[in-house]
Amino acid sequence: MNKFEMLHQQTQPLLIANVWDAESVKRAESAGYQAIGTSSAAVAAVLGYEDGEQMPFEALLFMVKRISASSSLPLSVDIESGYSRDPKEVAANIRQLVDLGVVGVNIEDSRVTQTRALIDKDTFAASLSEIMGHLRASDTQVFVNVRCDAFLLGLDNATEEAVKRAKSYQSAGADGLFFPCVTVESDIKAVVAATPLPINVMAMPELPTFDALSKLGVKRISMGNFAHLSISNQLEKIMKDIKSQRDCNTLFAPNSL
Repeated sequence: MNKFEMLHQQTQPLLIANVWDAESVKRAESAGYQAIGTSSAAVAAVLGYEDGEQMPFEALLFMVKRISASSSLPLSVDIESGYSRDPKEVAANIRQLVDLGVVGVNIEDSRVTQTRALIDKDTFAASLSEIMGHLRASDTQVFVNVRCDAFLLGLDNATEEAVKRAKSYQSAGADGLFFPCVTVESDIKAVVAATPLPINVMAMPELPTFDALSKLGVKRISMGNFAHLSISNQLEKIMKDIKSQRDCNTLFAPNSL
């Protein structure tokens, strides 16, 4: 078990700082985080792209290279649906990231065409199993955190679907499972009980406290793109204040420094 895997077995959940560039990485490291993870939406936004694999994979590689070079913290990368529909190509994409120092990836079971929709469970599990097989064959050491979007998409039977998918993805070789937008304690209990794999949840206004999540058995907590959104909103307010106040004093206010 490598260092990143061990961080998922701590008494307290692993808190991932979701980052989008070299500067945000340095800030996370300075704040004392144990590990970092990219937000696909935040990285895409920095380069002027929409989320949903609209950013070229080469652009992602460039950003990951700079992020990885800026910190010694374990780095996980959000690769959305893998930037290919061919499991062999997805595995090759993951290997390119590992060559840059990446120790983990997030891959999701939904896909964006006109709108975001879940991929058929068995189809996705078969693809995941093939991806994991290619990674093992090439002796690629990487923590594959599978994102299940049943709660994110607001399915009426989200908990039932999430439990089914958790068991299926475990059998296919996943190292961890990520359920963004799950917030109800009974739902969190259900997905934790469904599998021995470490469970990852994401920041939401209704998310229980970290202590409560620890008691529920959650092993990993991430921020999604919310840190980037918060910073971007603050920047917009500062820009508006400078323009409306016709001075630059807002740049030097205590909460801006």
